[in-house]
Amino acid sequence: MNNDNARQLTLHKVNPVNDMLNIRVLDRPGHGGASHHYHITGPLGTVDSTISFQDGPINECGLNGVTHEALLAIIIDRLKAFQDGAYSCRANACALTHLEEGLHWLHSRTLERMKRDVEGTHVV
Repeated sequence: MNNDNARQLTLHKVNPVNDMLNIRVLDRPGHGGASHHYHITGPLGTVDSTISFQDGPINECGLNGVTHEALLAIIIDRLKAFQDGAYSCRANACALTHLEEGLHWLHSRTLERMKRDVEGTHVV
């Protein structure tokens, strides 16, 4: 991973807390057109996390990173917990609905690829 010219993401910046979080894309897009390694930092070392996504088909490269589905599951779990407590609101409910829908479509894609026996490969 070459960090010299890491691309910065700013889509998350909307309030003072998110404004303090810096997200850098650490690698160039791979075979499918997406990057695989992201680094999130906050001021004075308050946050220092790296997220590495699966790089290449699992059948060919083995498990080497998290999936979109895994990250969505975490966010869905958190929003469900907020909705069960004092932070329940329409915005959280809408976000939760769309995240669950996104997860549904990712699962649907995977099941379709499994039926064609191409899941875990470069075959489109």
